[in-house]
Amino acid sequence: MKSILVTAALLIGLAPAAGAAEDAATPVLSWQDCQDGFQCSTAKVPLDYDRPSGTKIDLAVIRLPATDPSKKIGSLFVNFGGPGAPGVDRLRARGKWEWLFSSELRARFDLVSWDPRGIGRSATVRCFDTVEEQQNFLNAIPVYPDTAAQEPAFYDSYREFTRRCQAKSGDLLNHVSSANTARDLDLLRKAVGDKKLTYHGISYGTHLGAIYANLFPDKVRAMAFDGSLDFAGNATGHGDQGTTVPLDTRQDVPRGLAETFEQFLRLCAAPGAKCAFAGGDLHQKWADLVAKVAASPVTTPDGTFDRVTLISTVSDALSVPETWQDTARILQGVWDAPASLRAASEPYITNRTEAFNAIQCADSDFPRDTAAYTKYGKSEDERVPYWGRPVVYDMMACAFWQARDEDRYTGPWNRWTSAPILFINNRYDPSTPLHGAHDGAAEMARTGFLTVEGYGHSTMLVHSTCAEKVKRDYLFTGVLPTQKTCGIDKSPFA
Repeated sequence: MKSILVTAALLIGLAPAAGAAEDAATPVLSWQDCQDGFQCSTAKVPLDYDRPSGTKIDLAVIRLPATDPSKKIGSLFVNFGGPGAPGVDRLRARGKWEWLFSSELRARFDLVSWDPRGIGRSATVRCFDTVEEQQNFLNAIPVYPDTAAQEPAFYDSYREFTRRCQAKSGDLLNHVSSANTARDLDLLRKAVGDKKLTYHGISYGTHLGAIYANLFPDKVRAMAFDGSLDFAGNATGHGDQGTTVPLDTRQDVPRGLAETFEQFLRLCAAPGAKCAFAGGDLHQKWADLVAKVAASPVTTPDGTFDRVTLISTVSDALSVPETWQDTARILQGVWDAPASLRAASEPYITNRTEAFNAIQCADSDFPRDTAAYTKYGKSEDERVPYWGRPVVYDMMACAFWQARDEDRYTGPWNRWTSAPILFINNRYDPSTPLHGAHDGAAEMARTGFLTVEGYGHSTMLVHSTCAEKVKRDYLFTGVLPTQKTCGIDKSPFA
């Protein structure tokens, strides 16, 4: 019956049914002080929105109250990305960052975030019995297989990972799609008393926001998407890509990584740059450095680096320009160090890997045949050296994932919302490249776009007073800015 109703809604041009969210009881939030000016609560929401009166799950919620209640507009809901990032901890850590949430903005909004279902303290997805078991298992899997010979063992590890997740989390995995999180968000909107939603979504949070905007198009007051995805590309791919091309490959994330790394080298070599890796032909120096650690791992005070570890370290650092000086120091340390054969591993103490896979595998289509990954592992390594191959395997578990959320959302993306949506994207974003953000904005009905002339993943990780002001004014008024570009406050190697 549900599929017939959805089809009918599409035929007459209405938004697809929001599940039975309208029939679910609005949670009662009992806010309690939880230090440093924050307040915490728990919201009860349906596990399955097709059975809104059935089993309930708890969501952990946090807010930072507006500093000027007399001028308060309402609540600004924030999703910091992932999927898998716990919103409670991130708002506590980042809610007072002036370049992200200025004092002017915090005066007029309660900042609210939550651990979405499956994450952190909210109906947690678990794949292991203990933290020790979790660490031992996940740390034994390389970030990606560096050669074709390493692929079979890599595939087998993720087959076993998905088996453990299914065994430990069971039916929960069938209900952790972002569509259900969007329905949770609408209940939270009601719970704080807002007639319409004011929202700031970062990275994956833009995908969640796009789903909300299309499930509840008449409930949009203002939505700022920072570091955006191509929503159709993320969910189903274009054409037959969903079943033939790995997700971040079809989003061409390698292009974003390569373009951002090119800026890293360019700025490092600039006169007066504070960059420890500077000197000579930096493209050749990087190629020689990769060859050095590929031949034999190198140990420095910062850790042990083989080819995979070195490329992964830089790939991660490209998202955070504030770390670029430190990254350059690490690279120079590896350049100067003698070879070593000692290996190293990183600790893993949260459920972010489990939650990331549970949500992403529920939301999106993936190739199920490992031959597709083997094929693109080779071709992407040739197309975008260093950065193409790792991206192919970054959601490997989804090739084997068995759980399916029948309520997931795959479009349409162009429902007419009650207010326009502002997209913000750095020109050089290694994780959500500018071209993908433009694609996402074009898929929606009412959007504006602000390009930040900077580097890194979202303005959360780069300082732009200009971008914060544009975003703030839009969130105050719901009116799109006429301004189209902003600069950053300082260069990463200043």
